[in-house]
Amino acid sequence: MPKRPPSPGRARAVRQSARVTVASDAGFYGALYGLDQPVVAVYALFAPIALGLLSPIPGGGRDRARTILFALPVAVALTALGTALAVTTASAVAGMLVIGFAISFASAYGPAAAGAVPGLLLFYVLACFPPYAPDTLPQRLGGLLAGVALLVLCELLILPAPSVPPYRARIASALDLAAASALAFAQGHRHDPERAERLRAEGLALRLSQAPPASRPTGAGRTDRGLAQAGAATRRVLDQLARMTERPDSATTADPPSEALLRGVAAGCTATAAALRGARAVPGPEALEEMVAEFVAVRGQPSDAGLDTDAKASQRLLECRSDLLVTAASALTAQAAVAVAIGGRRDAAGLPPEQFWYAGPSAPRLLALRLTGNLTLRSVLFQNAVRTALGLGAARLVAGALELEHGFWVLLAVLTLGRTTAGATWSTVRSAAVGTLLGALAAGVLILGAGGTVEVYAVVLIPAMFVAFSVGPIAGPAWAQGLFTLVVAAAFSQLAPADWRLAETRLLDVLAGCTIGLVCGVLAWPAGAHAEVRRGVAEVLRSAAPLVRVTASAVVCASGTSGVFGTPGGPASGQDAAEEALRLTRHRLRIAEGAYAQYRTEGGRDPVDSGPDWHLALNCASHAVIGSHWLPRQAYGPAPPDAVSWARESAGRLAAAMDQAAAFPPGGVRAAPMPLPHEVVSSAPARVLPALVDIDTWLRTLAAELTGIGASGRDGPPPAVRSDGSRPATTGVREAPAPADG
Repeated sequence: MPKRPPSPGRARAVRQSARVTVASDAGFYGALYGLDQPVVAVYALFAPIALGLLSPIPGGGRDRARTILFALPVAVALTALGTALAVTTASAVAGMLVIGFAISFASAYGPAAAGAVPGLLLFYVLACFPPYAPDTLPQRLGGLLAGVALLVLCELLILPAPSVPPYRARIASALDLAAASALAFAQGHRHDPERAERLRAEGLALRLSQAPPASRPTGAGRTDRGLAQAGAATRRVLDQLARMTERPDSATTADPPSEALLRGVAAGCTATAAALRGARAVPGPEALEEMVAEFVAVRGQPSDAGLDTDAKASQRLLECRSDLLVTAASALTAQAAVAVAIGGRRDAAGLPPEQFWYAGPSAPRLLALRLTGNLTLRSVLFQNAVRTALGLGAARLVAGALELEHGFWVLLAVLTLGRTTAGATWSTVRSAAVGTLLGALAAGVLILGAGGTVEVYAVVLIPAMFVAFSVGPIAGPAWAQGLFTLVVAAAFSQLAPADWRLAETRLLDVLAGCTIGLVCGVLAWPAGAHAEVRRGVAEVLRSAAPLVRVTASAVVCASGTSGVFGTPGGPASGQDAAEEALRLTRHRLRIAEGAYAQYRTEGGRDPVDSGPDWHLALNCASHAVIGSHWLPRQAYGPAPPDAVSWARESAGRLAAAMDQAAAFPPGGVRAAPMPLPHEVVSSAPARVLPALVDIDTWLRTLAAELTGIGASGRDGPPPAVRSDGSRPATTGVREAPAPADG
């Protein structure tokens, strides 16, 4: 029977264990036996463990080495600060609270910073632990530098982690497929279910959850924000092309203006993909934007391809052109976002400026916005930072007040065993306590058997460390704590004479840390992100409701506007209300997305829950934001009074349904906007009719999403259906807005 290949997680743990073991043991043995410097040996031992094992730094070998080097100055500063603040228990606890919060909260900067947080905290924890010995700071820093240098070399030379394909490569591949599909559609190859499946599969691959953490563009800088928006817009292009390709041939006809725009979309996607691969200069969206403007100017006119001129055929043609306009708008968004991300552009001239708000501010300003945007009790990043700071502060207080001999282990237990929910924390500490007990028994046997023979501990440490670091991350906290207990017993027995009480001390310290972590988990947001998801989604739906009203009003009342905020002659109060609604919706959407992201990573979460469909609710809010950016741009003159009344009443119904959905009533809500009346279509001027069709399809899709929120277990929105049985365009339903911290 052939042997099964090792799982990727197991192989990754073994490679990582080999690197950390070599770096730690080389520094520890070299300092202890070569230089006779126990303090240097301790820091050389723990530095690779901190940044190589406890810190889940993403990326390949070079990426990890680069992140470790960037973290080195912070580690040096934290070690020096911890050494100074260890003068009293009060100062050490105060420093633990402040530094614990600050370092934990820095995870908002992105995956690399978040990965380094546990290791950086360990440097302060190790240095602030008694005894107060400022004269040993040079030795501490020497051991730290030696351990980090050895770890960097091991990351580069010993079984280095494979490089991670950048996210921009995924966008480029998706854009190539979009270009080929748009060109095929323009050439008459319309109905192709197989191509539609490929388009949808490629779109799913652009989800950030499908990308390795190292390649996810979740940082606060302009490049990451632009790539994230480009990926979302590209997925929107793929989804819309898939829907167009799924239509039966009888529902589509040749239309020269549409074919010309499809060729323009294909050319724009091809050029952007080449720029993402570095094969050519980054193009701007001006060429495609000009083609879109030309298409908008003629899309209300009859087709030249012999299409019947009856009312139903004309409306069907408008709907198909509206679908294509959505596709082109998403392609424009992708091009502009790439130009900002990697092309160095500081604006997106001609496009909604609110959609690319991050293009202008400097990098420090964007970082500050990311932090200030999460300085709220509703942010799970803020909650996690507070929970971590309180746990470490309490552990340091207990260790100092009780004068524990190895109180460092109390803080280490809090740092490594704390979870974001009380239930997950209890499950973890229960397993860790059992594992530590068994590990303490094994360590006691080792110490009793070896006695004062240091050579035995020196021989045991290397295999014990390799096994602990290989098995622990895979087998769970019981194995991790049990094996690590054996590791610290073998290491500390070489630093000073030890008896079986060392194992007893380790057990009691870990139990104390487990207790503190559990208490903090119960007292500080015990439900984790679940409560924040519910609250955050409710708030974003409530803020999106007035945005729907002002957007619909802007479309039917404006006279050639450039957006929600640009209505000539409009009342200042209305513009202010629109701007505030959009700003608040974008901000709350970012907070809710962060809560949902953590909610999906917490232990015990079923992929299909029985409650509301949170992801669909976030899509609905995102759809409202996208509509507020683009719909008013397609208005060319005020609509007749009956059309204005219809748009306002229909948008009002939808907004009221949003408010009701924010309460998450049992069974959800039944949202039903008013259908576009035939008499309104008949009496509307030709220049206004396309905008009315856009509003109708936008509101219908929002209504379908709101109705689907109460139906759990769905992967996407239920299809919105028109009165004739066809499915409307879904303007922006899948295209998430750029991260909006401001």
